Amino acid sequence: MQRGVRNMSAAKVKMREKKMRNQPSSVQYSASPRHVESSAQKNGGAAPVTGGGDGGPSGVHLNTERSKSPHPKGGWVRGHQRDGGDYAKEMPKHITAGAFATARASEVRTMLKATTKTTGSCHVFGALPKHMRRRAMSHNTKRLPCRLRDVANRMREKSLQASSKKKKEESKGKSRKARRQHGNLLLEFNRRQRKNKWLETHIWHAKRFHMVKKWGYCLGDRPTYKCYRSSYRAMSSHCLLQDLSYYCCIELQGEEEKLLASLSQLTSKEAGPTFAAALSLSGQRQGSVDVYRAGQYPMQPLGPVTFLWRPRAQGSTHRQLWIWAHPTIKPDLLPELQTVCQCCEAVLPPAAPAVIPTEGVSALEPEPKPEKTPESKQITGTKRKQTFKDASEPSEKKILGDGTRSPTTPVTWKSSSNGIVISDLTMEIVRYRLIGPQSHSVLVETMEAATDCDGMNTSQPSCLWWPEHCKNESKMNLHQQQADVFHLLKGVYSTGELPSGTVLGLTVDDPRLTLPTKKVKALPCVKQAQEVEEEKRRELMLRGAPAHCCQSSLWESSVRDNVTVNKISNKLLNHMRSELLVPGSRLSPTPLQGRVPILLVHQPGKQVGHEMTSWGAGWDLLLPKGWGMAFWVPLVYRGVRIGGLTMSLKHSQNKGAAHFPHDYPDCPAGARFQEEQEAQLLYEFKRYPPAKRNNYIKHGCLAPFCCPWQQLAEEWELILREGGEEREEDRLTQTSTKADAVMEVATPREDVTVTKPPSRVTVLRNKKSLRLLSGWCRPTTSKGQRARRSCGVLPLDRAAMALFLSAHGMSLVWVRLSLLSKGKPELHAMVCVPTAEDLMLCGGGPQEPPHRDHFKSPFRRQKKGSKAAAAASSLCSDKKEGKESDPAPASEPNSTAPEGPKSSLALPMGLWPDPLPSVTAHCSRVMLGWVTQGDFSLSSGRGEALGLVSVAGLLNTLFNQPAERRGTLLLRNPASLHYRVAKVNLEV
Repeated sequence: MQRGVRNMSAAKVKMREKKMRNQPSSVQYSASPRHVESSAQKNGGAAPVTGGGDGGPSGVHLNTERSKSPHPKGGWVRGHQRDGGDYAKEMPKHITAGAFATARASEVRTMLKATTKTTGSCHVFGALPKHMRRRAMSHNTKRLPCRLRDVANRMREKSLQASSKKKKEESKGKSRKARRQHGNLLLEFNRRQRKNKWLETHIWHAKRFHMVKKWGYCLGDRPTYKCYRSSYRAMSSHCLLQDLSYYCCIELQGEEEKLLASLSQLTSKEAGPTFAAALSLSGQRQGSVDVYRAGQYPMQPLGPVTFLWRPRAQGSTHRQLWIWAHPTIKPDLLPELQTVCQCCEAVLPPAAPAVIPTEGVSALEPEPKPEKTPESKQITGTKRKQTFKDASEPSEKKILGDGTRSPTTPVTWKSSSNGIVISDLTMEIVRYRLIGPQSHSVLVETMEAATDCDGMNTSQPSCLWWPEHCKNESKMNLHQQQADVFHLLKGVYSTGELPSGTVLGLTVDDPRLTLPTKKVKALPCVKQAQEVEEEKRRELMLRGAPAHCCQSSLWESSVRDNVTVNKISNKLLNHMRSELLVPGSRLSPTPLQGRVPILLVHQPGKQVGHEMTSWGAGWDLLLPKGWGMAFWVPLVYRGVRIGGLTMSLKHSQNKGAAHFPHDYPDCPAGARFQEEQEAQLLYEFKRYPPAKRNNYIKHGCLAPFCCPWQQLAEEWELILREGGEEREEDRLTQTSTKADAVMEVATPREDVTVTKPPSRVTVLRNKKSLRLLSGWCRPTTSKGQRARRSCGVLPLDRAAMALFLSAHGMSLVWVRLSLLSKGKPELHAMVCVPTAEDLMLCGGGPQEPPHRDHFKSPFRRQKKGSKAAAAASSLCSDKKEGKESDPAPASEPNSTAPEGPKSSLALPMGLWPDPLPSVTAHCSRVMLGWVTQGDFSLSSGRGEALGLVSVAGLLNTLFNQPAERRGTLLLRNPASLHYRVAKVNLEV
C-alpha cells in the first residue's frame, strides 16, 4: 500500500509541474516544512510567495511549520497535507517589497505571453476573442478581420504545400453519368477481375445468384429465389442449364503413338477405359478416366478428367486431344503432363500488336497513358470537362479469356524429342451443360444450321472464316450432313435415348437473330416421319453420330480467334434490326460474321444400378470465347432453369455418383477441400453461443467436421490382423469396458507405425474387384427390393476374404446407403456395424447411450480459477488434484484424456481434441466409415446417403452377417443418438 501511495504522489507531482510550466520561476509552492524554513530565510524572513492570492489583501500566505508531522518525507499533495490537515492560512508579519513586485511582474509577463501566443491548433484564431472565433472563418478567410487575413492566407498556402508533398491531390470524383459510360464500365469490369476471374455470364449471375469465390473464380452458388424442387423437376422432366466455363482445358498435339505412350503412364486398364479406348480414340465419343501420378497406380491419384479426341484426318497420324479437368486438378495435372510428354521448353507468346481487339487492355498491366500538356492539367476547384480520345488510339475492350495472367506468361510448351505440344486453353472455350430429357429440344429450337453465303463473290478473298470455308465443296458437304443429323434430334423423345458420350460438330447462325419476343418452353416434336428418316433416327439412337460428323472448325485456333474478333456487337445488331421494313422479322441475308462453330457432347446420366437408368443425361455445348452471352440469353428464353454449384452437387447425389472434389479424399485436391470444409464448419460452430452448441462428445461423435480416413483404415487393418473374427466379437461384447478396448487398440497401432510406416489410404477403383465386392453385397434397390443375382460371383469364404484383403486391405470403397425407415442423413454421419440384436429389430434402430464429457470439468475449473484469489486458488488446486486422482468410471472411454489440458482447451467445449482415440471402438457400435453426401431423395422418396467405408470393415461385416440380412448397416447423424437401419448398395 505504501508503494502505491508513493507512485500516486509522483504522478501528482508530474501533473503539478505540467500545470506550472508557464509560471515564473519566482512563484513556488513549498512541499515540506523544512523547505519553508529555507525559503523564508533566503527571502529575508518572509514566506515564499504563492500564485494563489486568496490569503489576504496582499495575495500572499505563509505556510508555517507544523510541530508534529506524521510524514517527514517530502512530497506535494493537492489541497491538503498527507495527514489530512490543511495548510496554514495566517497573515504574514512582513513582506519584502522588491521580491513581491518582481513576482507580480513575472506573472503579468507570463499571462500576456500566453494570451498572445498562437498554437498549432488555433492558428490565427488564437488572437481573436473567444466570442469571435467561428468555424466558417477557417474555410473563408474573408470573414476574418483585415489585420489577420494576410497571416491566414499565408498559413493556408503552407498547409496546402505540405499536404501536396505527402499525398497527391486527388482528382475530382466522376459523376454517375460518367461512371456509366461504356469505356469506364469496361475499365471497371477489367479491374475487378484481377484476383478472381469472371465468366462471361458473371453479370447475369451476379444479379440473380449468391456469388462465391472458389478456385480462383467468382461463381454462382445458388439462386436468390427458391429453386430446390423446381430444379429437380427441370432435371427430371425438362432442362437445367449450368455454366461450366471454369473447367480447364489442356490441349495436346503430336503423333498418336507418342501421345498414347506418354498418357499410358497416368492411367491403368484396371480402373476402366483409358485414353486408348477405341470409340474415344476415333473421336466419336467423349471419354472419362481417373488419372494418377506417373507410374504410381493405385497410389497417388490426381482426380477424374474427361477427354475428347479430334477425328483423324485422312493420310495423317497427327492427332489433337483436349483434356478437361476441374480447376483444382490443373496445378497437379499440368506438371505431370509436361513430365510424361517431355515438354519442358516453354514457347513465349508473340509480341502483342499496337491494337488488340480481342484481348484489349490487360488487367495487370494497363496501357500507358499519354503525358498531359500543361493546358490539359485540371485546376483544383474547377469543373471537370469531358475529354475525348484521339481516333487513332485503341478503344477499351472487355477482357475475354484469362486476362488475370501476364501477357508474357507462357501457355504453350513443346518437346524437342518427340514433337508433342501442350497448350493451356483455360477460358479460351466456353462450356455450357444442359441436364434433362428435353435438352436436345432446347438446342434444336435455339440454334439453326449455318446458311450458305449465296450471292457473294467467292473469287475475292475475305477476312472472315466462313466465306473461305464455303469455297471448299467437301467441307460444305460435310456441313450439310451434320445439319441433317442435327435435325434428326427433333424426333428423339428423350436425351437419355442417345448413346453416352456422342459427339456432333456443327456450324450455326447467330442465335440472337432468332431470339423470341418472350420466353417459351421448348418441347419435343415427335411426328410420324417417313421410313427413311425413321431408319436414320434409329441409327442415331443406336450408334450415335457418324465418325466424319464429329469434325468441327472449333478445333482450329485461327477460326476461334477470327470468330471472336469479328463478332457483331449488340448495338450494331439492334441498329440493323431497326432498319428492317417489317419490325420483328429476321435479318436477311444473315451477316457473314454470325457463323459460329460449335461442338455438342452428350453427357451420360446414371449408368450404374437397376433404377433411374439414364437419369440426368444431357448435352455439353462448346463455344469459342466471346460468344457466351450470345448463346446464354437465347437458351434462357427457351424456358430452361438455371443452376449453380449447389445444383451440381445435387445432380451427382441423385445420380449416385461421386462429386469432385468433395468425394475424393485420396486426391490432393480432395484433401485440401476437406481442410477448408473443416475450417468453415468449425467457424460456423463457434459463431453459436456456447449454450446453443451441440456437445458432440456427449453424442459420441469424435469428428463432426472431418473424416480421419487414414486412422479408420489403419485400425481396421489392425483389427483383422490381431484376431479377426474372434477379436471383433470380443469388442462387441465388452461395451462396458470401452476404455480398456481403446487402449488395447491404440497401443499396438503405435508399435506398428514404429516398425512399418503406414501406407496411404486410397479409394478402390479396380473394376474387377468392385464387381466382386458388389456381388457379395447383394445390392438392392432403394426401396429394399431384391435385384437379380449376378452370375459368376465367387462365394464369400475365409480364403476369398483373405485374398481380397491382401490386395485392398488399406482401401476405402464408395457406397450408396438407402434408409429402410424414416430419417434424413446428414453430412459426416457415422456408418456402423449392427449387432445380432439390432438385426432382429423390426422397427427403428437402436439408441446410443449418452457419453460423458471428460473435458467439461477442466473448462469450468479454469473459469473459476481465474476469478478466485491467490490464496483460494491454492486450495482449489489441491481439490482439483484430489478429483483427478479418483479413478474414472470403467464404462467411459479414454478417461485419462484430460491429462493434457492444452489440447483440450484449444477447441471449444463439445469437441474432442487431438489426438483422437480409436474411431472404431468409440461408440457402442463399431464404425465403418462416414457419409460425404446425405439428404432426402426426391427420386426415391426416402433418405439416401453417399459415403466411403473401409473395405476391410465392410468385408468383415458381410462375412459375419447371415445371408438374408447381408448388407444391412446402421447410420447415425453427428448430433443424434438414434441409429437408422440402412441397406448398402455398391453399384458398378
